Amino acid sequence: MKKVLIGLVVLIVLVFGGLKIFEITNYGGTTYYTKITNAGQQATDHDQDGNKYTIYAYDLPGYDEKGSLQQLKFNANQDRPLKMNAYLKVIYNNKKGVTDWQRVPRAEVPKAALAKLD
Repeated sequence: MKKVLIGLVVLIVLVFGGLKIFEITNYGGTTYYTKITNAGQQATDHDQDGNKYTIYAYDLPGYDEKGSLQQLKFNANQDRPLKMNAYLKVIYNNKKGVTDWQRVPRAEVPKAALAKLD
């Protein structure tokens, strides 16, 4: 009985560990910081139900904590462009590109990245 229980625990640990590794390799990545310097490229499309929606595509330089450059291409699925001169914290994955972004105050941007952005 103990062997079955130990085997079950090991199996559960392996499954959750594998899922975590999958998440990190596919959705994790390096953090870069960028500044919105243009209104983005506006595009209108339709979903499966025929509803119209607008996206804004951005292609901006981003810098990590050490000031290393990475060109960032991402979309903002909003009815309006992102606010000009706003700072963004962006997660960049080598396989998928930008997987997440969020607006941050200027004070949270590392000095090396800020020096390149301003």
